[in-house]
Amino acid sequence: MSEPSAEVYEQGRGMDAHNKVMRELRDEKGAKDYAPDEPTRVWLDEDNTPDGVYQSLTIILNTGGCRWARAGGCTMCGYVAESVEGGTVAHEDLMTQVDACLEHEQEEADEESGLIKIYTSGSFLDEREVPAETRQAIAETFADRERIVVESLPDFVDQTKIEDFTEVGLETDVAVGLETATDRVRHDCVNKYFDFSDFEAACAEAREVDAGVKAYLLMKPPFLSESEAVGDMKKSVRECAEVEGCHTVSMNPTNVQRYTMVDQLHFRGGYRPPWLWSVAEVLESTADADAIVVSDPVGHGSDRGPHNCGECDDLVQEAIKDFDLRQDPSVFSEVSCDCEATWDAVVERETSYNLPLAE
Repeated sequence: MSEPSAEVYEQGRGMDAHNKVMRELRDEKGAKDYAPDEPTRVWLDEDNTPDGVYQSLTIILNTGGCRWARAGGCTMCGYVAESVEGGTVAHEDLMTQVDACLEHEQEEADEESGLIKIYTSGSFLDEREVPAETRQAIAETFADRERIVVESLPDFVDQTKIEDFTEVGLETDVAVGLETATDRVRHDCVNKYFDFSDFEAACAEAREVDAGVKAYLLMKPPFLSESEAVGDMKKSVRECAEVEGCHTVSMNPTNVQRYTMVDQLHFRGGYRPPWLWSVAEVLESTADADAIVVSDPVGHGSDRGPHNCGECDDLVQEAIKDFDLRQDPSVFSEVSCDCEATWDAVVERETSYNLPLAE
C-alpha cells in the first residue's frame, strides 16, 4: 500500500511551524486500530438543496486519511486520528463500508434517501484515498438516487472524476472545505495552503460538467476574536455566493477536536468555540445572499462545541436548524436570553490579545 509522504506533500505549502506542531500532536494519539471495512460514521438527516429539502444519507468512509493532514494539516481538524493507518484502503473494503451504510439506511429509514453525502475526512476525489474503481462503483450504486455530494480539496476537482456521477444521471455537488474567503485567515489561522482563486477554479471545473459546488466555511478558527470571526464569515458567505456555480454555503462553527492545535489552545485557556449567537447573527445578516446558507453546529451546548450560557443553547440550535430548512431569518427573533448582553460585550470588547474574554 502507498504511504502518503508528509515531507513531499508539505513542500511549499502551509506554515512550517504549524505543520511541525500538528504532526507532533498527532503522534501523541498512540496506536489505535480502525477496521478498514467499517465506515467511520453514517446517519440520516434532512438537507436543503437547490431542488428542495431531501432526506439525506451521510456516509463518512474510513480511508487512509487526508494527505494534507498527514503532512501537518489544518489547525482545527482531528479527523485524521480516526483514519486507517498505512495509506490507501482496498476497493473491496471500501465497498463493504458502503454496504454497511445501506444496511443502516434500510433499518432506520422508511424510504430511500434522495440525497447521498459522501465524505472521507479528506478528499473523496483524491485517488490515493478513494481509487477510481471505487468512485465509479459508488456512482453506479447510487445511480437511482436524486443527488449526491462528494467532498474534496480544490486540487483534486477534475471534470472526468465528476462525470462518473453526472453521466449516470445524478445531480452532483462537490463540497469544498474553503473555510474562509480571506486568504490570510485560511493560511495563517487554518493552515490551509490554497487560495480563493483555487476555489474559483474548482467551481469552474465543476460547471463544465453541470455540477454544483457547496462551500464549507469555518467560523472562528484560532487566533481570531469573536467580532473578527463574525465579520470574516459575513464577508466570506457573500463572496462565495458571488462565485458562479457555488449554490450553497455551509458556515460551521469550530468545535474542539482532540490532537489539534485548537485543542491545545483550548486546554490552556486560549480558545473558546464561537457563541451560537454569532452563528445566528451571520445567518440572519446573510439570508439575502444569492445562495442557500446553512449551518450545522457540532457539539452545540458543550464546552468543546459552540455554545452560549447553557440555558438557551438548545433553543438557538433549533432556530438554526429551522433556518437551514426554511431560509427564514425571522426564526431568530423568536429566541432570546439574558446572555445576549454578555455576547454583545464580547463582540464589542474582545480582541486577539485578550481572547477568550468570557466563557
